[in-house]
Amino acid sequence: MINAASFLNELKKRSIDFFTGVPDSLLKDFCAYLQDTVPADRNIIAANEGGAVALGAGHYLATGNPSLIYMQNSGQGNAVNPLLSLNDPLVYGIPALLMIGWRGEPGIKDEPQHAKQGLVTRELLDVMGIEYSILSMDTSSQELQQILDTAATHLAAGSVFALLVKKGSFESYSLMNKNSDLSSLSREDAINTVLEGMDNSACIVSTTGMISRELFECREARGESHSTDFLTVGSMGHSSQIAAGIAVSRPDQKVFCFDGDGAFLMHMGGVPLTASLNLSNYTHIVFNNGAHDSVGGQPTIADQLSLTSIAEIAGFRKTYKAYDLPSLEAALKEMRESQGPVFLEVKVRKGARKDLGRPTLTPKEQMANFMNFLRNKTC
Repeated sequence: MINAASFLNELKKRSIDFFTGVPDSLLKDFCAYLQDTVPADRNIIAANEGGAVALGAGHYLATGNPSLIYMQNSGQGNAVNPLLSLNDPLVYGIPALLMIGWRGEPGIKDEPQHAKQGLVTRELLDVMGIEYSILSMDTSSQELQQILDTAATHLAAGSVFALLVKKGSFESYSLMNKNSDLSSLSREDAINTVLEGMDNSACIVSTTGMISRELFECREARGESHSTDFLTVGSMGHSSQIAAGIAVSRPDQKVFCFDGDGAFLMHMGGVPLTASLNLSNYTHIVFNNGAHDSVGGQPTIADQLSLTSIAEIAGFRKTYKAYDLPSLEAALKEMRESQGPVFLEVKVRKGARKDLGRPTLTPKEQMANFMNFLRNKTC
């Protein structure tokens, strides 16, 4: 396995000392080491992968040195535009070293949202003309140096080069410098409290990661149907727009979006767009723990922001904030009488219980149940 400290040292030897991207569980050990050892202005956790490529391009323009851009392979889609229209040798020829976690690698069991992405990860790099090497737990120190030398040759020629990282490639490293919790309230307890305060006829679109898993578990514990919930197991940052699409198409249906702070920030342009639609039946709830909780706990900038102020400026009719159980219950009581669009930020602590399960329904099964609910519901 690859030692994070040694890997970082090899990168610095090749004048790569600026890092940016969106954390991934397969890269969490290296990302955690960066977080603990590299100054914050040299390791920027971006809102999305395309933004990270642009940050790296800016660093190159200012210094002449390429950057390392880290991402999950699901983030390739966000990065395609700048990689082809900014970095590509046919345009500016701005070099960058991509580090891509290979989720859904063929033959390796993974979550359903990674199945297609895993199959086409290499093909996407091929069609973009990006050369790459694969890192695994079997990559020796000598092989790693050879791979990085090859990468450096491509970077010197003004090209992008990618490191495709398999599961278990890096030695274990635990993040030491963690931000303080924003609240003592657990996210799962907050979700359960919201469910208690909701109309049973309302539907929910939940974001990818822990929130959808905890929503599913809460329904199981309460003995309730999952048919009112659409669990967005992929497409990070897009759940609010899915929910808005339902709300605008079914004005007689109350629609809730259960979002996370990382997802909220990733495609925040959807916030004012949704507000501009004046959807009286729409409620956007962000469970904010200031971290990318599902992929290692690296921080977001959401703990430095007032998400309610952003929503208010964007045009939401009512905004609320909760820090604990009493304030959450009070907000939910008032929200029941409020006309949308409504926005609620709930501060929660990081982490989830170790025995948290995963949805037992396939994506297609839960979609069919959800659509049947909307089709058959009497409003």
